[in-house]
Amino acid sequence: MALLAVQFTFGALPVIGKIVLKTIPSLAVVGFRVGITALALYLVQRYRGNMRLENKKDYLRFAILSFFGVTLNQILFVTGLSLTKASNTSLLAVTIPIFALSFSAIIGIEKLRKIKIAGIALAAIGVILLIDPRNASFSSETTVGDILIILNSLSYGIYVSISKDIVTRNGAIKSIAWVFIFASVICVPLGLYSLSSVDVAAVSPTIWLLIMHVAVVSTLIPYLLNAWALARVNPSTVAVFVYLQPLIGFFLAIVFLGEKLDFKVAVAAVLIFAGVFLVTKKFAPKQILI
Repeated sequence: MALLAVQFTFGALPVIGKIVLKTIPSLAVVGFRVGITALALYLVQRYRGNMRLENKKDYLRFAILSFFGVTLNQILFVTGLSLTKASNTSLLAVTIPIFALSFSAIIGIEKLRKIKIAGIALAAIGVILLIDPRNASFSSETTVGDILIILNSLSYGIYVSISKDIVTRNGAIKSIAWVFIFASVICVPLGLYSLSSVDVAAVSPTIWLLIMHVAVVSTLIPYLLNAWALARVNPSTVAVFVYLQPLIGFFLAIVFLGEKLDFKVAVAAVLIFAGVFLVTKKFAPKQILI
């Protein structure tokens, strides 16, 4: 349920992000996103207890985790989004579970199993069918942005793969607080410098509200829920739930915008749910590939 909620909160980010990026530079958006989240998490954790880590080596581990999960991830995503289409971003997100499972297998966190590979492949096919690559525009104009989004997927895949142990040991709120505190050391100064080129007084209240939405609803809440879930399930399970994002978007459009449920959407939904089921299913030892 936590991972499902994450997909609802993350799902609208590409569209909302494109609106904000018309007014606010990408690095400034990252600065707001990271800074607001870091401050909120710090205040919550201080209210709950202290920020001290029992294992001193965890400070370095959180710094590394922060680099891949927030600093590099956010800069690549927001900058890439500003240079490509939202549909391209949604389509390229199918690489996240592939990277997460591959890296988890390389470092020995998860076994690379045939049924998990099949599950990820099925869900990826469902997403591609749902989005329809013809709606994307992979051209020379979007090449740099598309590459940045793929690198963003790789960075997030690495983050998901290496964070399970340390998050389980320190708890979700304290862990994500430290992740964003370390990220804010880099992202906030970069954001402030980038914001200096903008006439802040001319920015509409709507844009400021959307920035708060990006920071709280599309960052703080999903990162916390992801961390909480990651302490309880495998990294590949956390990653494969990404495939539900476009499906949720389509079903919301059917409910609230009156769009029709056609055969293509139905087939895509079956493939995505089947893929998620296979990845989250318990496995027998004989199914191990590597």
